[in-house]
Amino acid sequence: MDQIPTEPYRAVVFFDRRELDKLLRLYGRMVAAGEWRDYGIGGLRDAAVFSVFRRASEAPLYRIEKRPALARRQGAWAVIAQGGHVIKRGHELDQVLNVFDRGRLKLVE
Repeated sequence: MDQIPTEPYRAVVFFDRRELDKLLRLYGRMVAAGEWRDYGIGGLRDAAVFSVFRRASEAPLYRIEKRPALARRQGAWAVIAQGGHVIKRGHELDQVLNVFDRGRLKLVE
């Protein structure tokens, strides 16, 4: 006999078309600058994650996360560095992605 799930169904969080377009434009600029080389996208129950890599075999340099549960408090968007440090958090994607503009963040080897 099949078991009935006790937890209500929760949809997977993912990026909409406009958000994904902004993320891929940023990715294209950073690839052209030689900073990034690969990316990965994941949709989870509580977050959508866009990860960028210097090399595909390494841990992600940055994760850009969308967590709708935090939208009313800290903001749904966050840029998280390789060590897990939150670099920027906010309510709007454009505001959070500004951290990558004008040389604010550089890869240090």
